[in-house]
Formats: sequence, C-alpha cells, structure tokens
Amino acid sequence: MAIITLTTDLGYKDFYQAALKGSILKILPNATIVDVTHEIQAFNIPRAAFILKNCFNYFPTGTVHLIGIDTVYNKFQKYVALSYNGHFFVGSDNGIFSLIIGEKPDKVVEINILQDLKFLHFPLTDILVKAACHLALGGQLNQIGEPITGIKKLINLHPGLEANQINGSVIFIDTFQNVITNITKDFFAKVQNGRKFTLFLRKHETIRHLSWHYNEVPEGEKLCLFGISNHLEIAINKGNASGLLGLKINDSIKIEFG
Repeated sequence: MAIITLTTDLGYKDFYQAALKGSILKILPNATIVDVTHEIQAFNIPRAAFILKNCFNYFPTGTVHLIGIDTVYNKFQKYVALSYNGHFFVGSDNGIFSLIIGEKPDKVVEINILQDLKFLHFPLTDILVKAACHLALGGQLNQIGEPITGIKKLINLHPGLEANQINGSVIFIDTFQNVITNITKDFFAKVQNGRKFTLFLRKHETIRHLSWHYNEVPEGEKLCLFGISNHLEIAINKGNASGLLGLKINDSIKIEFG
C-alpha cells in the first residue's frame, strides 16, 4: 500500500492543497493520502516539526511523509529525501528534518529531479510530489538524488538547570489549549530524583502533583502530566489552560525541587 502523509502550511481556503493531492493522484491513483495538517502558520518550521515528530511513528513502515513548509525555490536551499527508522521524508532542507528525527538520518539524498517550468512557483506539486511518489512505489533514494553527508540543523530550545530548579518554556499549544513545554519526561525524572516539586505558572499559580490522566482532578482544576509527546504538559480538566492561565508560546516555566 502506498501511503503519503501531508504536512503543510497551505490551509484550506485556497486551491493549493487540492492541487497537491491531485498531483499525487495523477501519478498514484490508488495512493492513500493522509492529511497530518494543512493549518501550520506560514513558514512555522518548529510547529510543523513538533506535530510530525509526534505522529510519524504511528504509521506503517514505508510511509512517505511529504512536508510542504518553506518549499518555494531558494538557491541557497536544496530539496532532500531521506530515510529514518523505516520511514521516508521529503521536503526542503530548511532544518525541519533535524527537529523531527533529532539525529542523523539513515540515508539522505539531494533530489535531482528536473523542475517542470510549468510549476516553477509551486515545486511542491512537481519535484517533491514526484520524489514522494517514487518512494511510495518502492523506488530507491539513489534513483532520485545524489547522496549527501548531512542535513541542515536547527536546535531546539532546551530547558536550563540551576541547582534545584528547571527553567523551561512553552513550545506548543494544542487544539484543546493544553500547554506543552520543552521539559521531557526523562529530563524531569533525572532532575527530580524522587523529590517533591513545585511548578510555578503565571498569575502566581502553582502545581505540586504530577497526574497520570486529565480526569484525575475535578473539572476546571489545573494539572500537569506527561502526555503522548513525553513532554511536560499543563492542562485544565475540560478547560482552556492557555487562556485561563495566561500561557503563550515561549513563556517561561519554572520548577523547583526539594
């Protein structure tokens, strides 16, 4: 089965994402196309990377993940295809792949498919679709590009550590307005080492207990837990944590242990 996922900033108001799907189906009429999201804010590489990073492993091995973020032609930026952990990724080498996989890919090539001048301003539906369909059909990476040694790297903002304190930040707010931080489960456990903690929020709010699920507290009460992303998440049971607690992307989060 040929599965291609789509993660783009094309939205739904214009014809762009429909044209993208049509371009795939013209080559692979029986392709299974899965929309991860088309609602990434324009050029928001970190948000797109966070979403795809947390869902790609749920797909069968052999799935091709086509990423349409910042794919307009740029002479200083190449298009690449790579394999990692049984999956294929296709897109612009703008740093997004380093945020998704967090390590060196198994194999990566710079795509050398010739641009069709009819699609000069929309290479996503031409070069990148052709590469994705080739891989979905079982083709090899070296048939669509030249091997290269690495990909462009972007660095995630890591939490800081001071004596008995973690200084983190908000990196994502989901549809339910749950607030996700850059503090991972492993990092938290290592620093906590069995000690009690106090999580300080804006408006002088605090949380002192780690929950296992959202319904562990009464409706309307705040909580923190490690969700599906394995990052520390701040939520309100059936409520709007971001709005009610005044938390936005890049806001600081402090945790004291003792």
